Amino acid sequence: MRLLHTSDWHLGRAFHRVNMLGAQAEFIGHLVTTVRERAVDAVVVSGDVYDRAVPPLAAVELFDDALHRLADLGVPTVMISGNHDSARRLGVGAGLIGRAGIHLRTEPSASGTPVVLADAGGDVAFYGLPYLEPALVKDEFGVEKAGHETVLAAAMDRVRADLAARAPGTRSVVLAHAFVTGGEPSDSERDITVGGVASVPAGVFDGVDYVALGHLHGCQTLTDRVRYSGSPLPYSFSEAAHRKSMWLVDLAADGSVDAERVDCPVPRPLARIRGILEDLLADPDLARHEEAWVEATLTDPVRPADPMARLTERFPHTLSLVFDPDRDEAESEVSYARRLAGRSDQQIAEDFVAHVRGAGPDPHEQGVLRDAFDAVRADETVREVAR
Repeated sequence: MRLLHTSDWHLGRAFHRVNMLGAQAEFIGHLVTTVRERAVDAVVVSGDVYDRAVPPLAAVELFDDALHRLADLGVPTVMISGNHDSARRLGVGAGLIGRAGIHLRTEPSASGTPVVLADAGGDVAFYGLPYLEPALVKDEFGVEKAGHETVLAAAMDRVRADLAARAPGTRSVVLAHAFVTGGEPSDSERDITVGGVASVPAGVFDGVDYVALGHLHGCQTLTDRVRYSGSPLPYSFSEAAHRKSMWLVDLAADGSVDAERVDCPVPRPLARIRGILEDLLADPDLARHEEAWVEATLTDPVRPADPMARLTERFPHTLSLVFDPDRDEAESEVSYARRLAGRSDQQIAEDFVAHVRGAGPDPHEQGVLRDAFDAVRADETVREVAR
């Protein structure tokens, strides 16, 4: 069975101030063409279909168009909700849509109930594990501690139990939306840290033939059977080195996996350039970036006049301007944004405690902070669903 694995469409999301809807529509067209021309048997979409719980109408219309085009091909599609999606909204009409071969899996309680497709080699069971917010699903899975690993492990126990009851030789595919250990994140994924831990070990998914992951935006191979497709389009300059693609996966009758990357159309390349403004404007080696979306980091000791206007004369698609002067300066003089870069909410809060009282939080206080951040995120998720 030939599968096309994609995820993280983030329909409705912009790239800095650039509306990406046209590029997203082009990607949908590319996906449909790939399904038709490469004889794909099933499409799997591993979450974050939308960029937010209540997407703009244009994004909903594009999603509707994608569903109709996939259904018209007669190729089954299995998709799950991600942490950016409203699971309840995405799942509206799932039973009716399923009759057209588009199988939406947004309910945690259905994790052990697969979509079963067949080919000449027999049955393939597709298990959809939507994004599992630990604080909201721990009761469903009967776990005492709300953590990503515990709830995913419980969901996978249901998967393995169902699979064990099926005919010998039944192959299995799991769709999941999570941060799996060994994956490389970028700046454009929403933090899902719970209890100080964001990632889960790949071993959680042992026992199935292929795991189609979503959440991280870079295409990655964690093992031959556990892969991220990544987002089809870039959503931050940290993705400048990404090769945007989907996985074309051949699942043989014996469960062996062969995977090929299929490149996605990207409207413009990304470029990160750094240096003194005058050098950036004059350097002939930077000519290759003149039509790219550009993030420019200026290292001038003193902020130059009208830097964006001058940059856009040579690089008309400059979207981000960062100042990072090459000079010695005390930590107290470093910009607030630079001091926070790459730090989690937990780390920032602990630094604040240390700044105020001269000593960081003890282990008990660290636990209180973790619980507070977990509660806030869970509350935000509930509020998004209730909108």
